[in-house]
Amino acid sequence: MDRDLIFYQFSRSKVERGDFSHFLSLYGTAKLPEGRRLRELMDGIVFGIEGWDADPREIHMIPEVRRFYKAFHEAWPYWLYFCNLDTDILRAMTLCCLPSINTMQVDGQEQVSVTCEPHDLLNFIKRDFLHMNLMCDRGGMFEDRVHARTQAVFEYFGLPFEPEQPPVKRF
Repeated sequence: MDRDLIFYQFSRSKVERGDFSHFLSLYGTAKLPEGRRLRELMDGIVFGIEGWDADPREIHMIPEVRRFYKAFHEAWPYWLYFCNLDTDILRAMTLCCLPSINTMQVDGQEQVSVTCEPHDLLNFIKRDFLHMNLMCDRGGMFEDRVHARTQAVFEYFGLPFEPEQPPVKRF
């Protein structure tokens, strides 16, 4: 499906102040559409943070960014519904919200290897499915599309997807 993505960038000053009020004025729960218009927003937002380009640390290692994303997530927990899964942005945002992460620089590689406690990541995602499902209900989504998004989120985070099997009816 060809569609436009929404790129929303937070400035360094807004991050440092923990100010996401402009975003909420546009996409807060009361401002979100319903039905087809909401369904069109699924997987459609890419977030950015500006002002740390010269900082050698990974974004999830910067204390100000970690605090910002934790507070932002508390105020707007719909990331699994709206965040685009074609980038690593949601992963970085999620790492900011986890209680602890470990990093390791591997010789010859530019990217730092990041690990976290699997149960911390799984608990974060499981809690967020409630909010994702609220948006799916509000959008009037059929069960197969909700299932597909759930599977896509699990795959995005490299987690095994084991859907619940419907109970077997015996006659």
